[in-house]
Amino acid sequence: MKIPSRWVRNSFCAVVAGLAVNVAQAEQVAMETTGSASVLSVIPQAMASHWAADGVDLQLILNQTLTKSLLKLGQGTLDTAIVPPLAYNALSNGSGPYAGLGDKAVTLSKDVRALFAIPGSPFHPIVWADSGIKTWADAKDKRIYIGPPAGAANKQLIALTKEGGLEEGEYEPVKAPWGAANQGFQDGQYDVYIGAFGLGSQVLTELSLSRDVYFLTLEEDTVPPKGWGLTKVVIEPGTYAGQTNEKPVTTWGTLMMMASRKDLSDDIAYQLTKTYMENRAAVAETNSLLRLLPKTGPFDGLNAPLHPGAVRYYKEVGIEIPAELLPPSE
Repeated sequence: MKIPSRWVRNSFCAVVAGLAVNVAQAEQVAMETTGSASVLSVIPQAMASHWAADGVDLQLILNQTLTKSLLKLGQGTLDTAIVPPLAYNALSNGSGPYAGLGDKAVTLSKDVRALFAIPGSPFHPIVWADSGIKTWADAKDKRIYIGPPAGAANKQLIALTKEGGLEEGEYEPVKAPWGAANQGFQDGQYDVYIGAFGLGSQVLTELSLSRDVYFLTLEEDTVPPKGWGLTKVVIEPGTYAGQTNEKPVTTWGTLMMMASRKDLSDDIAYQLTKTYMENRAAVAETNSLLRLLPKTGPFDGLNAPLHPGAVRYYKEVGIEIPAELLPPSE
């Protein structure tokens, strides 16, 4: 007998029909990620049917705060989640959002394991094409959006702006929630809007159709800070309808990791990893937002030790594992 796979729950519950798995074989796995419009939710939704076909019944919980999801993994109350490497750094040394936990945060970090890396969203340093701002130097003394009031993005966007040539104090930083940032730019609240969008984002396409945009670029040989969950990304001319850049734009993009609780079964960790790695190229062809999937290495940006089930898959297919990512001996 077959039943529809339960795999998406929002604040209430959203059921996506059409997936069928064998009840006797399916293993239910709860996974948390961010908002439904984010590439970080599009990826697991696109992978759900492939995991279902391989016996993993995914219950995807959207609109979550990923720092809290990571905490749940350490506590063993959640199976898997997409988490920022910077958040894992903070948990492992009891800083940032976990400062109040003290040594307990460090202990919890030891109960988190990584499966594979996934691309997040490239940062798009946007200005209106008629603003007169064509370089980072032109943005000196201007208002620059640097992300939400709190979180890892602030640190990353400040570093991106510094890489462009502007030190803190040489511009006016503006903070606002991601959800309000797009409207804030249209309302003139800042001159440079560093937005996080999947390549080819419909939201950014619509913005560029309302008024031509221009993206500020970094030097081609830019290297993001190591351990910050960042990678170099190139935005080609013509990616957006109203984009006026005639040359490729070099920027940074976020890297995330699919993580799990330490005691998730080896078989489930193995299957999640195997199915993702074998189907990511095909999935990328179904949605332009996912074009970076096959270009992201499985260990890019990872800073948590791998789950033994994931290790089993990588060894099986002959992928060399960095020594620092091997799980500690128990």
